[in-house]
This record gives sequence, C-alpha cells and structure tokens, in this order.
Amino acid sequence: MNKTLSGKVALITGGSRGLGAATAAALADQGADVAISYVASAEKAAAVIGSLKAKGVRAVAIQADQGDPAASGPLIQKVVETFGKLDILVNNAAVAWQGKTIDDPEIDNTAMDRQWMINTMGVIANIRAAAKVLPDGGRIISVGSGLGTRVAFPGTTDYAASKAAIVSYSKGAARDLGRRNITVNVVQAGMMDTDMAAGSKGKLPPIIMESHAIHRFAERDEVAAAIVFLAGPHAGFITGSVIDVNGGFTA
Repeated sequence: MNKTLSGKVALITGGSRGLGAATAAALADQGADVAISYVASAEKAAAVIGSLKAKGVRAVAIQADQGDPAASGPLIQKVVETFGKLDILVNNAAVAWQGKTIDDPEIDNTAMDRQWMINTMGVIANIRAAAKVLPDGGRIISVGSGLGTRVAFPGTTDYAASKAAIVSYSKGAARDLGRRNITVNVVQAGMMDTDMAAGSKGKLPPIIMESHAIHRFAERDEVAAAIVFLAGPHAGFITGSVIDVNGGFTA
C-alpha cells in the first residue's frame, strides 16, 4: 500500500485529543512519524502515542504550553532532536471561550487575553520557529474556524478575531516562504463533537445550525483528511489558501 507521507516527520500541537488526535492518526496512516504536544493531559497523550506506534510509525509526546510563545522554540527543537528533522507543522491547539459580548460586565478579560496567546501568538511563534528548520517543500497547516471569516452571532468576538489573525499571518508567511516551496495554509474547521464543543451537540440554538448549509456537526476525520491532503505531495501548489471544512457555514 502506497503511503504518501512515508519518511516525513509531523508535529501536531494539541494532539492528545479531539481533532489533534484524529489528525495524528491520519498522518500516521500515511506513514508519517508523529510528534504531538500537550499541556496537561499526559495520560491521554500517552494513549495516543501508543495507538500511533501500533501503526508502525515512530511517535513522541512533548509537554508544551502554546499560551507561552517562548515554549515554541524548545518544542520544535525537541522534535528535531528526536527525529532528526521536521517536515510538517500542524497548528491545532486552541481554546474557545465564548458566550459573552464584549460589553458584558462579567466578561473575563484575563481569559480573553489568554485565548489570544494560545490561538494567535502561540501559533505565530510555532510558525516562526518551524520556518527555521523546515526543509524546502515543507508544510505548515493551521486549524482555523469559520468564525474567522463569518461572525454570524454575538459572543464570539475575541475567538473569531484570534482565528482571523491566523489567516492573514498564514498568507504573509506563504509569501515569505514560497521561494523555498514551503506551503502555508489554513483549514477552517466547522463544529465538531470534541471537548471544545463541550457537549453542545444537539443542544445549540436553531439559528446556529441553520447558519450551515449542512445541518450537522463535522466528523473529526473529515477535517483531518483536509489537513493530510495539504500535508501531502499533491498539494505543493496550494499555499496562502483557506480551505473551509465547515458544512457551508462560510458559503
């Protein structure tokens, strides 16, 4: 069976659960050796690593807080020390603290600032660090959100903006790194039944589901498949692009 990513090394941030774990598995299925980062879920990370090794690839879990941009350099360096290189960076780690409008007196501004550090500054730091070690033809894929393009309801201002910023940064990085054939893209994921959705499947107000052309949650594997495609050999001429996998939310 031809595995399109054999010999490649991938890092998926926030890979201990949800979309990150699904993406790690999908990349391993294509033959990539995989590193995942995690903040506190050591047991979950160990379980993911066990399942990846069972697929016949090398795998390692590295503790790193994406909310601290200073952690990015050591994270990338650890991957290179472990595997000898890094070919694919998947920025998946993120948080979603939503629900309160910006004029709500009870909004937690400290949490909002932390969200910016994780969703935006941490991703930017990862891209900067990875750009120094990726080979020509490397891949950078960041997981965004349809809210980065279309803010369809109140209470999501900071989250939406943190994701929109990644789109612009990725477009700029694509220009900067294009001469090395390093591609930089964003996959804007839709709602998925993950920890971030916090059990909201089947409980959301009708207006939210009706804002989608396809009225259901995304499957993790559907989003992971788009990431794997962008990481692979057939996506070498796709860069600075935003791929929507969100059921027509941005249509």
